[in-house]
Amino acid sequence: MSDNEVSEVLVVGAGPTGLLTACELARRGIGVRLVDQAPAPFTGSRGKGLQPRTLEVLDNVGVADRLVALGRFRLPVRLYDAAGGYRDLDPREGQEPTPDNPYARSLLLPQWQIEAALRACLADHGVVVEWGRTVVGLTQEPAGVHVTFADGAAATARYVVGSDGGSSTIRRLVGIAFVGSTSEDERMLLGDVRLDGLDRDFWHLWTTPTGSVALCPLPATDTFQIQAPLAPGSAAEPTLATFQAIVDAVVGPERIRLRELVWHSRWRLNVRLVARYRAGRVLLAGDAAHIHSPAGGQGMNTGLQDAANLGWKLAAVLRGAPDTLLDTYEAERRPVAAAVLELSSKLTGQHPGTRSAQDSKQLLQLGVSYRGGPLAPATDGPGPQAGDRAPDAPCTLPDGRRRRLFEAQRGGHWTLYGFGVRPLSPYPSVQALEIGEDLLDGAGYAQQVYAAQAGDLVLVRPDGHIGLRSRDEHVITAYLAAVLGLVGAG
Repeated sequence: MSDNEVSEVLVVGAGPTGLLTACELARRGIGVRLVDQAPAPFTGSRGKGLQPRTLEVLDNVGVADRLVALGRFRLPVRLYDAAGGYRDLDPREGQEPTPDNPYARSLLLPQWQIEAALRACLADHGVVVEWGRTVVGLTQEPAGVHVTFADGAAATARYVVGSDGGSSTIRRLVGIAFVGSTSEDERMLLGDVRLDGLDRDFWHLWTTPTGSVALCPLPATDTFQIQAPLAPGSAAEPTLATFQAIVDAVVGPERIRLRELVWHSRWRLNVRLVARYRAGRVLLAGDAAHIHSPAGGQGMNTGLQDAANLGWKLAAVLRGAPDTLLDTYEAERRPVAAAVLELSSKLTGQHPGTRSAQDSKQLLQLGVSYRGGPLAPATDGPGPQAGDRAPDAPCTLPDGRRRRLFEAQRGGHWTLYGFGVRPLSPYPSVQALEIGEDLLDGAGYAQQVYAAQAGDLVLVRPDGHIGLRSRDEHVITAYLAAVLGLVGAG
């Protein structure tokens, strides 16, 4: 795309959040451009885990299977004591897939592998990342946003999404406050290393007076991620020699040899949340909107779910839905981010084996709900309601082939289920399926997980949350008309 060409959306920042946002837009036919100031793709681990709810989101865009094939669901933690002994634990012991939840555990996989899968997905839709593009200026006009780059080039788009990280240039240019605090007492060195002398079948953890030293094998690689706390006032740099000295101090000299430092970073505790997610035609997502402790592996996952929420809404607005639909993005996602900040701060410094059952369950993000939000009319009754995650269930097609509900929902469209009743699609963008005819529920799993009665209608949003439950098709049609600004049934 040439610089003087107007795009519908310019996404700034090609990390996981920006990539998924662009994928969500491109697969709906939106003209999207994705730029990043880095000269090339990120090659480190940084984030290294996908929570079950995020895997469901990625399944909807068709990349979950590839990631599952590369990653690892089960990696015991080996906790070492001061005397050199150890004990092994499974932080997710007893958590197994169920008919409504195909991903019961976190998937361990380095961030660069996740980004590579999303870039491939984006390329399938004809979009490639433009590297080496540093944004230096931004002005908004009634019909669009004008962005200038460091090399003097410019771009115009109807909307801009800032997914450019915790130090977001886009956030600064539109003047959105990033409220919170930074702690110089909570710091850590991070790195990806190649080493000899350590078993790759465990996540190794040593306790020191200043915190925990961890070496975690990264699936689909020959590297380990090392995390090491910094004492207050320490000026240590993340070099191979520094990491070797840290490892020698906890396991003894010459027992583990670090051969190569592939990636490194310094981290300090930042806990911040934007005052708002939107300024006119500019929206923020991912770390540009919220940053916090890495405890519990929530950051990348929260950003990816931002993208899933924003993508379908932005596409809908560009195709005629009321602009106010974009305001529901902040209304739904900001409370989720605030809860994540609170939970990750609470878990900072805790060993995985000491977390409460409730906290461990919350980390999976399967309970994220938009109940009470602007797109979730209050309903009463058993089973998941408007705003809740739409559960999965195994069914079969009339010809005997297996088809899960998640497979039926895949593709980013609205889905209307009728339990024991033939639903009529009120609009072409809505896929209508009868549970009992189009999808056979022989084992009764779909009826069970929805606590459905004959005649129930369940409308599932493009991001896998329930939009509405009703027994009246006219109510469903009116809801869609209000959300999408549509007129007349199709």
